[in-house]
Amino acid sequence: MLKAVLATTLCATAFAASAEPATFAVDKDHTIVTFEALHLGTSTQRGRLQAKEGSVVLDKAAKTGKADITLDLGSISTASTGLQGTLRGERFFNVATNPTARFVADTFTFNGDKVATVAGSLTLNGKTQPVTLKAVRFNCYENSQLKREVCGGDFEGSIQRSQYGLGFLSQVTPDEIPLLIQIEAIRQ
Repeated sequence: MLKAVLATTLCATAFAASAEPATFAVDKDHTIVTFEALHLGTSTQRGRLQAKEGSVVLDKAAKTGKADITLDLGSISTASTGLQGTLRGERFFNVATNPTARFVADTFTFNGDKVATVAGSLTLNGKTQPVTLKAVRFNCYENSQLKREVCGGDFEGSIQRSQYGLGFLSQVTPDEIPLLIQIEAIRQ
């Protein structure tokens, strides 16, 4: 009987320890935001930017999470060097004044043990607006090289660029800009 009680206590203690929130550092090499803008109703212009730094806290047992991710606006790249210059310039992102964007989220929803949505706010161009991202896929795995857990996935959302004071070229591209986010983060 004593052995059964001890075994149950040890199992409960082990489960409680594993159910604590885990902190993950964003892997800059595997975290990219891609954006799309229809060009004069003809073709889709695509661009991308990389994460500068960030962290994600996941509590899979409690089905909660937090994220704080800074994006490097100076990393904006497109197929057109002219468009890159325009996006980085004073009439659009004004990277010299606003070198980063920041996404902070504290509302995660889960579908089973997988993250389904992440809701928070995006600060861009000095303005903060709510943004919800939907998980297209989400997974965690043990990285054999790092010997640590890595979690991440692909997320989709959109922003209204006018809400961020990004009205330049509004006659050329629509206000709604789709976002495709790939993210991976390494457990610390």
